[in-house]
Amino acid sequence: MGILNLIKISLTALARNKGRSFLTMLGIIIGIASVIVMVSLGQSSTQSVRSELSSMGSNMIMIMPSHERRGGVDVGSGNSLNKKDLKLLKENTKYVQYISPSVSTGAQLVFGANNHSGSLQGVSADYLEIRKYAIASGIMFTEEQLKSNAKVCVIGQTVVDALFTNREDPIGQTIRCGRVPMKVVGVLESKGQNQMGQDQDDIVLAPYTTVMTRFSGNKNRDNFNMIFVSAPSEAESEMAATEITYLLRNSHNIKNPDDDDFDIRTQEELLSAMSNVMQLLTYLLTAIAAISLIVGGIGIMNIMYVTVTERTKEIGLRMAIGAKRKDVMLQFLSESVILSLLGGIIGIIIGVILAFVVSSALHWPPAISQAAIGASFLVCVATGVFFGWYPARKAANMDPITALRYE
Repeated sequence: MGILNLIKISLTALARNKGRSFLTMLGIIIGIASVIVMVSLGQSSTQSVRSELSSMGSNMIMIMPSHERRGGVDVGSGNSLNKKDLKLLKENTKYVQYISPSVSTGAQLVFGANNHSGSLQGVSADYLEIRKYAIASGIMFTEEQLKSNAKVCVIGQTVVDALFTNREDPIGQTIRCGRVPMKVVGVLESKGQNQMGQDQDDIVLAPYTTVMTRFSGNKNRDNFNMIFVSAPSEAESEMAATEITYLLRNSHNIKNPDDDDFDIRTQEELLSAMSNVMQLLTYLLTAIAAISLIVGGIGIMNIMYVTVTERTKEIGLRMAIGAKRKDVMLQFLSESVILSLLGGIIGIIIGVILAFVVSSALHWPPAISQAAIGASFLVCVATGVFFGWYPARKAANMDPITALRYE
């Protein structure tokens, strides 16, 4: 029996019960669509995280004080980073391109009758380069203003929208941060929300010297909450981190690495950690989705058993007029594979469409896994053969005389 003729006969047999054939394929359709959606969304989320971290500065390094423990109790971040460390890193590092300390304090922002609860972040001018912020209007505060503890600030678009409701030009206006009047010298370009849902435009930047000296929220005027550093390139981030670690250990007289009073985090470490979590979650969801493939395969086996029973007399007639056992087996096996393949094709189409729709809804870059699509075809064939073989074998092993007598 030729292959084309075998396919034609199989399609004709399946077309006799279109509804049953579709319901049989439904498990395969759901399984394949689910696997493609899960794998594609896993890749989309990873790309989105990488893009998000790149927008923050792919070669950014964060230096933070370690948490202090007293009597076995975590009492929060220590005060291990200070002006001495800032000067040390500025003057003795080879792989540091930009550096900015960070000192944060909460502040009620007021302009006229409008107010906004936000935070004031004290930084240096290098902060914009490190975090990939850009000035939309006005300027960044200068080094002279930094040295003189000038009461100036640069604000994000969310702060602009909250305070300047009459569409005033913020540049040159004076807002109050708590009790301190601050002159707005620049407005940042909008960056929107980050991957964690944090509004990156709800920000007020001021010279760190101003925040450290003029705001009572900062009790220790020599210490920083964090130091941001940027390496010349992403490839040199690890070397910069190693260099910083060496300098700070020497400066803090630390002999044992376990006694470090600071933590260093590179963007690559953050990306790797988040990618591992996303990948694990993708594997878990894919495994759950794959269960429906097994259920779909069992459904095919069940329906093929029913089909063999219903067509017992037809099988006996075919054998009586000369059909070989292998021909009968191939016929039912081909029906099983065709059911599985048709379900797979429909599932792939639905899966690709759903992946695009969900990625678009989540504002993630679409990423359709070609490997998942290719694997789906192989899985469909394997499912059809595996779950269709036993019913087909049962049909091929029927005694023609007994089959013809079947009612």
